Amino acid sequence: MTQVVVVLVTCPNAAAGRRLGRELVRKRLAACVNLIPRIESCYRWQGKVERSPETLLIIKTASRRFAALQRAIRALHPYECPEIVALPVSAGHPPYLRWILESAT
Repeated sequence: MTQVVVVLVTCPNAAAGRRLGRELVRKRLAACVNLIPRIESCYRWQGKVERSPETLLIIKTASRRFAALQRAIRALHPYECPEIVALPVSAGHPPYLRWILESAT
């Protein structure tokens, strides 16, 4: 098991995703943020089934930075209840994993 997590976050659009991703990397809360534009989400919200276009952020960070990352996302995100899901990385290319750990300090 490594000390790296991948965090999934959806945003209402690419502009919001870029702003959030840039700030997380600038603050060294994330080593890298990938944006996948134009996904479609189907979800239940406030008793209704909704469908929305969104942008998915794939955030790579050190697990020790997750609490601070989550606080920053909650403070900067436009949604009332943003998706913030951390997935542990069980294996990976060692130099890349080291780079993540060194970059998210």
